[in-house]
Amino acid sequence: MEIIGQITREIESINGVKLIGVEPGRAANRTVVTFAGTPDAVCEAAFNMVKIASELIDMRKHHGEHPRFGAIDVLPLIPLYGITMEETVELTRELGKRIGEELGIPFYCYEFAAFEEKRRNLASCRAGEYENLPQKLTDPQWKPDFGPASFTTKVAQTGAIALGARNILLAYNVNLNTKSAQIASEIAAEVREKGTPKRNGNMPHGDIIKDERGKTIFDPGLLKGVKGIGWYIEDYGIAQCSYNITDLEKTSIEQVFETTCERAEAHGIKVTGSELIGLIPLQAILNAGTYFLKKQHRSTDISMEEILQVAIDSLGLAELAPFNPKKKIIEFLIDKEKKSQLTDLSVKEYVEQTAAPTPLPAGGSASATIAALGTALGTMVANILHKKNGDESSETKFSALSKKGKELITKLLKLCNDDSEAYRQLMNALALPQGTTHEKQLRLENLATTAKSATEIPLELMKTGVSALKMLILMAEDGPASTLADTATGAIALCAAVRSSAITIRANAPLFHDKELIYSIINEAICIENKAIELEKQALAIVNRRLDEKGIITL
Repeated sequence: MEIIGQITREIESINGVKLIGVEPGRAANRTVVTFAGTPDAVCEAAFNMVKIASELIDMRKHHGEHPRFGAIDVLPLIPLYGITMEETVELTRELGKRIGEELGIPFYCYEFAAFEEKRRNLASCRAGEYENLPQKLTDPQWKPDFGPASFTTKVAQTGAIALGARNILLAYNVNLNTKSAQIASEIAAEVREKGTPKRNGNMPHGDIIKDERGKTIFDPGLLKGVKGIGWYIEDYGIAQCSYNITDLEKTSIEQVFETTCERAEAHGIKVTGSELIGLIPLQAILNAGTYFLKKQHRSTDISMEEILQVAIDSLGLAELAPFNPKKKIIEFLIDKEKKSQLTDLSVKEYVEQTAAPTPLPAGGSASATIAALGTALGTMVANILHKKNGDESSETKFSALSKKGKELITKLLKLCNDDSEAYRQLMNALALPQGTTHEKQLRLENLATTAKSATEIPLELMKTGVSALKMLILMAEDGPASTLADTATGAIALCAAVRSSAITIRANAPLFHDKELIYSIINEAICIENKAIELEKQALAIVNRRLDEKGIITL
């Protein structure tokens, strides 16, 4: 671990980078290191990491269960937010070029950074592993994208690196109650997208069928965006199906778990739990918890912490080692290092900060907060109805409304933070110097950019507010009499937030200096505002009618 410590200290020495995960695997003789930060800082940390690792690790002495062909082996750059995949690809290739030229290490670009289709797949780049590298480097078909195309003394020590730009990947192992690596391999092959080798007579041990070029023909597996192998882990005394889930949009972690359970049963064994290597996005594990709650016929109307625990228990993520969400979920690790946002403040702190003699937080953030509270009141009524109604169709209806309400609240709270940041940037642009023609042009360009956010955010708030008002009308009609005042308060708050956002747009739109665009934006805002006023009237009319029916005096 001393070598790993030296490498991670090099990463942590770079300003703007946060080391968020170090997971050594003894049997695989492999450590997963995860760090995040600004693009330039991450690239600098990655370069330094490669440099020191190439000095400390000798591939001529390395052995392990996991496929590998270099000391660093795989180095993916993953865009989280604020950067596109195209920009990430450009950074990846620049980093590869620098490492190849300055450090003399061969590089293969894979996934989105690949220069040709056959190199998109990591397994193709790493085929033959370290032992076959002398032949691979001299093969014209597999000449490295960067670095030396020969097995130099330096390369003999460092091996090669697969450098990629890709989306988030889950390294996920499913535990089996067997020691048979063969059975684990068969199950993994049945589950993974690539599938199993086609055999004569479809017999398990029949001869493998190959095409005219001598390549194995495969029967497709059950799940898209999944790679998998089977192995035996001596430290645990069990076999595992070891997966890479490369596309969470196509296949979720719970699908991989459940499908492995089904195939394990078909092989006469059982899944006992699972293991997450590295980190997981918050939404991915929340989705898993929600799936298992529904499968168990339990309400999903519980706290985030409870949903996470259901996912951890149902997937058996703590079978081999404790699973701490605060150390395994990406957002939890990154958010700890973020500058405090408005939505991180207590109500008292937020109000006091708004009252302070500073321009931030301003009306836009206040409108988003008010809209979130109005939506929360409607969501509260939906949750009450969801619990109250035993009828399955009603339960589904109100559960869907509750879910919709939570999504709208999340969006509005984000808009609260976004508006504050947009207004800060707008003030910075307004303060730019105007002494020379060049300075004036730069100021105008900055104003045009910031004005876009300063109008788009309140416009999105207005649209979201209208969606929430439509939900409030349903709650006014179906909610218990005891919640009528809550529903009315929510509708009034939402309409106020929408109307104040319309005024914000009227104030900021003239910064565009394009009359047609200004009129277009303001007219769109007016239309949405009128719609909100009409919806508020509908909601209050229903509330007052129901109060009259109860014999309560309506003002």
